[in-house]
Amino acid sequence: MTETTENNAAPLDFIREMVAADMKSGKYNGKVVTRFPPEPNGYLHIGHAKAICLDFGIAAENNGVCHLRFDDTNPTKEDTEYEESIQNDVRWLGFDFGKHLYYASDYFERMYECAVELIKRGKAYVCDLSAEEWDEYRGDLANPGKESPGRKRSVEENLDLFARMRAGEFEDGAKVLRARIDMASPNINMRDPVIYRIRRAHHFRHGDKWCIYPMYDYAHPLEDAFEGVTHSLCTLEFEIHRPLYDWVLDSLGYKFPDRPQQTEFSRLNLTYTVMSKRKLLQLVKENHVHGWDDPRMPTLSGMRRRGIPASAIRRLCKMVGVTKFDGLTDVAVLEYCVREELNSSAPRFLAVLDPLKVTITNFPEEGVEPLDAVNNPEDPAAGCRKLAFTRELYIEKSDFMMEPPKGYFRLAPGKEVRLRYGYFIKCEEVVTDAAGNVIELKCSFDPATRGGSAPDGRKVKGTIHWVSASESVPAEVRLYDRLFSVEQPGADGVDFLTQLNADSLKVVTGRLEPELAKLASGSTVQFERLGYFTVDPDSAPGKPVFNRTVTLKDSWGNKLNAAKNGK
Repeated sequence: MTETTENNAAPLDFIREMVAADMKSGKYNGKVVTRFPPEPNGYLHIGHAKAICLDFGIAAENNGVCHLRFDDTNPTKEDTEYEESIQNDVRWLGFDFGKHLYYASDYFERMYECAVELIKRGKAYVCDLSAEEWDEYRGDLANPGKESPGRKRSVEENLDLFARMRAGEFEDGAKVLRARIDMASPNINMRDPVIYRIRRAHHFRHGDKWCIYPMYDYAHPLEDAFEGVTHSLCTLEFEIHRPLYDWVLDSLGYKFPDRPQQTEFSRLNLTYTVMSKRKLLQLVKENHVHGWDDPRMPTLSGMRRRGIPASAIRRLCKMVGVTKFDGLTDVAVLEYCVREELNSSAPRFLAVLDPLKVTITNFPEEGVEPLDAVNNPEDPAAGCRKLAFTRELYIEKSDFMMEPPKGYFRLAPGKEVRLRYGYFIKCEEVVTDAAGNVIELKCSFDPATRGGSAPDGRKVKGTIHWVSASESVPAEVRLYDRLFSVEQPGADGVDFLTQLNADSLKVVTGRLEPELAKLASGSTVQFERLGYFTVDPDSAPGKPVFNRTVTLKDSWGNKLNAAKNGK
């Protein structure tokens, strides 16, 4: 298991304190069994990562096990595609569930038997009310509900009707099985909630075997109990559902140490994105993004394709911590974690994304001079590579200005600049097209300045990157930015789609060191001065495609600060 016990050195959060107390008291006979129970109805996102790190982390820290369990109780939305992607994402994040892979649907027969037992104990009944009728019967926060006519049915009649529901005698929505709890409960979830409904839908694992399906709030505690889960960790929105979780287990006679315990913690929410599966699905289906693994998406598959390392996500989860209060984490924190992880590991290369031709007039036309370039200054063992210095080069257009302002230390007419790993060059002539656009710079180089210093002691403040025109390769480079233009898309009832960032993707044709065209898909490097970039799966021999993972600096924050200051 890779780095799954990173939290060991951190101070104990309230959940870890609880688990430690349970271990000390012998509440579960020294066992710790957790579970991560996603529904296979979409791809995992960064919000799920916190739950994964917590569930698997706590198990690992206490010599326990964590189950990966698919909560496949809603056949209309679930699919094998999602199931496979979830398994891949959990493994990629650095966690191994081994043989502990489970499916809620494998317990359908046991769940049915438990429902029969609840009927026999007078704790469940068949209800004929439609959803619209139930809205009237249920009441509201100010008023108690009124009892369904089905409450008066005998145990025998309820058993018969429930069996006939399973046999497919009734239409979808004609009947449901309800828990008999308290129609006056201040918690509306406890006002005789549905625990089984009729739904004729093809299940991706069990076909048409079942036409009745358990509701999540009923199935969840039973799944935990069947598997011997000790600590059932959920996000805060499930706190109001905990009384029902306990009621199901209490009503069926589950007692400690065999009974699981639900505990809630805050979700991980990030700025400039959405976490709702419904909204993410809408983005995909309406082609606002290019699939679930679009690098702008907060999905783990999207982040992997963008080049974000799993270690950075685990670092983020550790930094955010485990609390009882929902908050909003600035996406800049994630970007910081990414930079911290990649700075030490990513090899350096030169790339020019907006090329401007430079001709070195005093360098031989066919000449090629090899220059030494450091592969990673953070890792001396990474060594050096050779760069080809030739008569014709490319630099970034932004590294030249005809009329530079004060403090501009890059190239300008008559000015000198240092080429990274190379020589001082001086702009002698500017070539423009008919519209006045700069299309070429004619420069001279000083052969005595190889390596970046002048024997005569003259100083040059600016250093820019470059590539050889003849020795570099063209590449498609996708410049990804934040998907939304506001911190909290959809807040205050605004249509979140109106807040999409129009500049979230720009595609350019750059020029790269030739070695970059040989890298395998998923390889991440630093383009010096530009940021971290990853080879996209769309790459093909002779046609490399790179995705920008993150810039070297928080350019977005700089933009926002400038806007606030009226600049």
